[in-house]
Amino acid sequence: MNKVISTEKIPIKLWTDDIDEGALAQALNLANLPFAFKWVSIMPDAHQGYGMPIGGVLATKDVIIPNCVGVDIGCGMCAVKTSLTEIDRETLKKIMGEIRKFIPVGFSHQKEKQDEDLMPNRGITDHLKIVGQEYQSALKQIGTLGGGNHFIEIQKGSDGFIWIMIHSGSRNIGYKVADYYNRLAVKLNEKWHSKVPQEWELAFLPIDSEEAQDYIREMDYCVAFALANRRLMMNKVEEAFCKVIDARVDYVFEDDLMINIAHNYASLENHFGQNVWVHRKGATLAREGTIGIIPGSQGTASYIVEGKGNPESFMSCSHGAGRRMGRNQARKDLVLEDEVKALEDKGILHSIRGVKELDEAPSAYKDIHSVMKNQEDLVKVLVELKPLAVIKG
Repeated sequence: MNKVISTEKIPIKLWTDDIDEGALAQALNLANLPFAFKWVSIMPDAHQGYGMPIGGVLATKDVIIPNCVGVDIGCGMCAVKTSLTEIDRETLKKIMGEIRKFIPVGFSHQKEKQDEDLMPNRGITDHLKIVGQEYQSALKQIGTLGGGNHFIEIQKGSDGFIWIMIHSGSRNIGYKVADYYNRLAVKLNEKWHSKVPQEWELAFLPIDSEEAQDYIREMDYCVAFALANRRLMMNKVEEAFCKVIDARVDYVFEDDLMINIAHNYASLENHFGQNVWVHRKGATLAREGTIGIIPGSQGTASYIVEGKGNPESFMSCSHGAGRRMGRNQARKDLVLEDEVKALEDKGILHSIRGVKELDEAPSAYKDIHSVMKNQEDLVKVLVELKPLAVIKG
């Protein structure tokens, strides 16, 4: 931990010295919520979000806050180690070409509805208002990457093996659930004359209310859908590998043990002897022994880590490097030629084709080595992964 702010109702514990003014203001708001528990934990990748900083951890008593989960419910990372120890550049190019055929990116969806067996429990969707409405659309969204900072990356590990990593979430179904319940919370908070200022964007739902229970069920479904989405994409990437190198899946992916970790969700957990709702927004579980993933940028290392179970962070860690500058600022201030040269000098098959992609350039992100240094008390590194080829949404 780097710093503690003790000026508010409860402390703010920061694992960073590099937090923007907007994110700090949001952390101060969190620390003055009447139902906030113990302290607010701010991870080393923190930056401003809606209501709550991305890279924030908040525990609450008896309420849940949709904006402290975020709009991409269940967004997270998965990674698989292959049996390959080397892969040449031409083979990489062919594999990336096949992946683009198999997996829609950006705003693209599947042309046909996917098999319902790929979806989370169909039987419960009839009882979920927003998920039920969006289910048919979601059948064309499962197995798709999405846009922004979502990616598929092929990497070389410090363990000597080639790895595959995917970052994606719950697509439009998660956004719809988040938007509906945040709007509902805002209306109810107005009706109750809540003391939480509306401009904080932290409207809440009491856990014992029907609305909160509905949100929790829908949120949990979206977390499950996001995992199913990543799993299907990983299967498609495996197919692309085996098609290009003409090998069996069970040869390249010997045990196919996929590491998965989500970073936008809330869960009921016991901390310091009390049951509290832990909101992780751009933060991941780092309970002792938990295997997690902390990605850098498309030009820097990512990490497979093991949690240390530090209670000071509610057993959490960062979900990535974190943005150093906003998307518009990156497109305005970064120099395209410099960013491309830096990636090509490293031999990385990258995704920057023009100015509009500069928002995902490595220079738009914080230094991943500093981020990892700041959370040595939260996780230990198991494998360092260097990028070889990247597809961005």
